[in-house]
Amino acid sequence: MRRILVVGGGYAGFYTAWRLEKKLRKGEAEIVVVDPRPYMTYQPFLPEVLAGSIEARHAAISLRRNLRRSRVVAGSVTRIEHARRTVTIHPVQGADFEMPYDIIAVTAGAVTRTFALPGVAEHAIGMKHVEEAVAIRDRLLTAFDEASVLPPGPDRERLLTVTFVGGGFAGVEGFTELVSLANGLLKSYPELTRDDLHFHLVEATRRILPEVGDRQAQWVRDRLERQGARVHLETTLVSALNGRVLLSDGTAFDSDLIVWTTGNAATRLIRSHTDLPVTERGLIQTRADLRIGTEDEFVPDAWAAGDDAAIPDLAAAPGMFTVPNAQNAVRQGKLLAKNLLRSLRGREPKKYLHHTLGAVATLGLGSGIFQYKRIVVKGLLAWLMHRGYHVLAVPTWDRKVRVLAVWVAALFYGRDIVSLASVQRPRDAFVNESDVPVLESRSA
Repeated sequence: MRRILVVGGGYAGFYTAWRLEKKLRKGEAEIVVVDPRPYMTYQPFLPEVLAGSIEARHAAISLRRNLRRSRVVAGSVTRIEHARRTVTIHPVQGADFEMPYDIIAVTAGAVTRTFALPGVAEHAIGMKHVEEAVAIRDRLLTAFDEASVLPPGPDRERLLTVTFVGGGFAGVEGFTELVSLANGLLKSYPELTRDDLHFHLVEATRRILPEVGDRQAQWVRDRLERQGARVHLETTLVSALNGRVLLSDGTAFDSDLIVWTTGNAATRLIRSHTDLPVTERGLIQTRADLRIGTEDEFVPDAWAAGDDAAIPDLAAAPGMFTVPNAQNAVRQGKLLAKNLLRSLRGREPKKYLHHTLGAVATLGLGSGIFQYKRIVVKGLLAWLMHRGYHVLAVPTWDRKVRVLAVWVAALFYGRDIVSLASVQRPRDAFVNESDVPVLESRSA
């Protein structure tokens, strides 16, 4: 029986394996999925996880629960040697080992793109995973608790200063949700006012939200500034040493929370540890039919999809590649499963062609923006469209029902504002609150 090895359990990898399970005949092929995390993150829900509108676990889709006919390996692929049809796997526990395969589907995704800037690695948090969204929310809630007992001054100002770097969809959605959460928290903290809050959004280009038109992007910016946020355009982060933010326009301030959302970069696996063809940008060279290779020649039994693949965009101008977003990753994963089946059964694969469904973003509780060509919707209706689209799009009925239940509860009781930052150090209470002298006397 042939082994199909899926490298990565994110959007593209999850949907590839999920669809293969439904369509493969008994004994036709074995599916192996390798990923260090036991779940697929539904990233469009991360801004709402960050704001407390969705429970963290509801944005995580269990691989083992949903890929019941696949073998799930908890680890990372550190090397691909396609000439030998072998990968090296670094497991979560134990020594590295090799695994042979017959067909490989590289869907390793991407990592957060960072630069060698002072202080960023030590102080910034990304926003690609559930753990990061939870940490951002808990940091803000904890900062409110700590600032509420401090007098006005630099310490309180630092605690209530938030910096987001990156003005794309991920950055703007996360930023607006956090601004909305912070403004909503003020009614529970009479010691604080809106003047105590300092929110900064830093974007290197001349505008935020490149996925929508100029007028719409300006509307979002104006809305943020009315809420007290400051948007720095054509500005970059220079340093974040010791939490001291220095921007290229000369602005400097202390920030307790720095969130980095500046885009994607290829993983080290793709950049340096594979004999498969890679582009100058460090992405897998992929054809429109998702086979690895060029239009003139493809690599047998090697496929790719998602953020790690340079796939020609047949709906755009020649030479353009598909945008690394959720829409493309999901649809590429579904097509990859179909094409793998077609290849196994001696049929030619189909090319990937996808016309955008438009862009929709949440801008905090009760507000959003949607654009499809010249059609633009703003405010409450766009927010409802965002929620409706994503509750339909999130895989499995289990997650749809759980998310809807939390939203309904929030209509009556509002967001939960309890910080669980202490779970990141679960032994502190046990160690610090234990009755050490009594234990010592008993042992005596």
